[in-house]
Amino acid sequence: MRHGNKVNALGRKYGHRKALMTNLAVALITHKRIRTTTAKAKALRGFVEPIINRSKDNTTHSRRVAFRYLQDKKAVTELFDTVGPKVADRPGGYTRILKIGTRPGDNAEMAYIELVDFNENMLKDTKKKTRRSRRTRRGPGTKPEVEGTKANAVSDEKPKDAAEASAAPAQPSAPEAPSAQAESGTEEQDPKEA
Repeated sequence: MRHGNKVNALGRKYGHRKALMTNLAVALITHKRIRTTTAKAKALRGFVEPIINRSKDNTTHSRRVAFRYLQDKKAVTELFDTVGPKVADRPGGYTRILKIGTRPGDNAEMAYIELVDFNENMLKDTKKKTRRSRRTRRGPGTKPEVEGTKANAVSDEKPKDAAEASAAPAQPSAPEAPSAQAESGTEEQDPKEA
């Protein structure tokens, strides 16, 4: 029975699992984003976030503690020089897991795990927050009447300047009709003239 045993063994013994987490953590810190299975990504998150938290305090002791887990001098340097200052104001949650479907060979669930502050596409989206309209229970034909809407403008049909409308005489529409007929080439006589 597994009472009280909450560690995901990932089908490996202790030494193999520890080496796997070390290698994944070094790859994540170096490349800022890696593709792995969802189970490994969740296990890696619990392994690497305390190490990233240590990188906020750039002391010799913190570097030694990080090296004890990572066993890679270049990764420790990258962690404390690049990652640490960028996550200094973040209180936690340094990684993000994005599920991407299943692997073709064995149908294993795959995911990207990435450092939150290093994904430029996500950072651009947070700056461009647009306001979305909300859905209402009203149907499309039951919108309330608002002044200045197109429906009110069409129903009023008043000229913009009332002074110009009163000053200009009304044009009769009768002279326009014969000129249109003359252009078309058919000469019909008006019933009034006949």
